[in-house]
Amino acid sequence: AYAGSIVHAAPLGSQEPINLEAASSDFDYRNNTLLFRRVRITQGPLRVEAQEASATGLNFENSEWNLKGDVRITVPDGKLASSDARVAFRDNEIVSALIRGTPASFEQRLKESRQLAQGEAATIDYNVREGTVRLSGDAWLTDGQNVIRGTTLVYDIGKQRVVANPGGSEPGGVRITINPKQQEDAPAPPQGREP
Repeated sequence: AYAGSIVHAAPLGSQEPINLEAASSDFDYRNNTLLFRRVRITQGPLRVEAQEASATGLNFENSEWNLKGDVRITVPDGKLASSDARVAFRDNEIVSALIRGTPASFEQRLKESRQLAQGEAATIDYNVREGTVRLSGDAWLTDGQNVIRGTTLVYDIGKQRVVANPGGSEPGGVRITINPKQQEDAPAPPQGREP
């Protein structure tokens, strides 16, 4: 059960312990490498899961972890998913995740409308400290009704704001599909009568 959306993007702080669970591990002390299978890394509300994770040393002060297979990154009410990811730790906290997939996906429940914002791209760069998600490569993002497409979409999680193709100058580089709103309170047509 991986519910949701991303709503919290502030740094989690190094006071939170980092917990690692795995089905199996392989420590190569001579080469200082680690390999975990069916791994889950948690820090407070942030969780990273994958079929396989590798790193050089069990160090979260300054390291990068490579994840493969059914990668899921969740925060309170949120998720990113892909086939591969690289997660960076600095000063004992998760600071970024670069995910790649066919495609990589992102979700956030919008606060006001309660609609689900969803996006996909070839790569998604989630910057925890800045609270941004950069979707690159045939990217699209929807608010549950309208769809924005572009080469690069930058979504600010806290502000719920999207910038498409920043600095772009080519006409047609951004495509938006606006779907008419459905009237929820419209009366149903009478039943049983021919027009």
